[in-house]
Amino acid sequence: MRQSHILALLPGLCIALTMEACTTTSSKPEVPTMGTQPTSPVEALVAPHRQKAATLESQGDLREALNEWKVALTINPRDSISREAKEKIEERINQAIAAALSRGREALKRRVQVEARRYFLTVLALDPANRIAFELLQNETKEIQLLNHTVRKGETLASIAELYYRDRSRSEVIWETNQLPANPKLEPGMVLKIPEIPGVPFAGPNAPPPQPRARPEAQPEATKTEPPEEQEPEVNPMLAEAREALDRKEFTVALANVDRFLAQNPRNTEGAELKRTVLYQQGKVFFDQKKYAESYTALNQLAKLSPNYQDSPAMLGRARNFLVQEHYGQGIRLYREEKLQAAIGEWRMVLQYDPNHEAAKKNIDQAERMLKGLQDRQQKK
Repeated sequence: MRQSHILALLPGLCIALTMEACTTTSSKPEVPTMGTQPTSPVEALVAPHRQKAATLESQGDLREALNEWKVALTINPRDSISREAKEKIEERINQAIAAALSRGREALKRRVQVEARRYFLTVLALDPANRIAFELLQNETKEIQLLNHTVRKGETLASIAELYYRDRSRSEVIWETNQLPANPKLEPGMVLKIPEIPGVPFAGPNAPPPQPRARPEAQPEATKTEPPEEQEPEVNPMLAEAREALDRKEFTVALANVDRFLAQNPRNTEGAELKRTVLYQQGKVFFDQKKYAESYTALNQLAKLSPNYQDSPAMLGRARNFLVQEHYGQGIRLYREEKLQAAIGEWRMVLQYDPNHEAAKKNIDQAERMLKGLQDRQQKK
């Protein structure tokens, strides 16, 4: 019996079952009874990727979910569950891409460049190799000028549109750019982004706006119609969109904008700092959500750019420790269930995060020798 084969090898086995944060009561693995047939090693490797894919899909992270289904199929190409799920999520992604492309083109027809760019970047977040979205961004959308406008008492979208475009009907562009609700109520002090509309006269930072309709005696009021905010320097659309995406915690979109900007302006300090901020916030959010693998990935990228950024080194170390303990403990559990190959896979993951983890190295070596012993005994039969 297979149980007797394993028991025959146990006297020489001195596998390290202690975890870094806790210890077990026995130094030898508990071999389960053979009343039920254990899951195959391949199935044990596929299962975690299935579970992670389902979780990511439920959270709306379709791209990462698709990657997990692909990993599952790479491990077991005959897995019908993973194949069916992969086809379904690919269909969802294709539908989302088609909808975003359509809305982006509609925004281009209305000359709302910022809105069009947002939709095309959404497509690239779902499919980084999408040539249509890339070419539309490169050829159809233009680098436009954005101004910040601080709302004054009594102003409406129509009056602001007249101020900048000399056309009250252009208020819809301001409404869409700032993603305002229907019939918005503008409050004094609110800051709106005013985009340039290609082909339409635009009151840029050096062009004085028309004089407001003020009472002749209110001369001091006239001087207040041009606050310093009206003369702020031009804001780069890609960085503006990246900050908006960061505020919405859409980290993939934010990074796509920043990376595209830095590809054109590699020495820009503002872009580099924004990328560090996005990676830090992404790592922190994932860490707080106990998504330690995602947190580690983001913080590890940040460490390559800025090793001592705020408290990221400590957070990165904690994320690494959680991952080491998680994979090491999972390896122990799989070993006790006689799923040796899957256990080895978990311990190899430990070494990816901590190459000097001696217990994982020892466990891999002894589990591989156990597997070889089992294979040799089966061949002799």
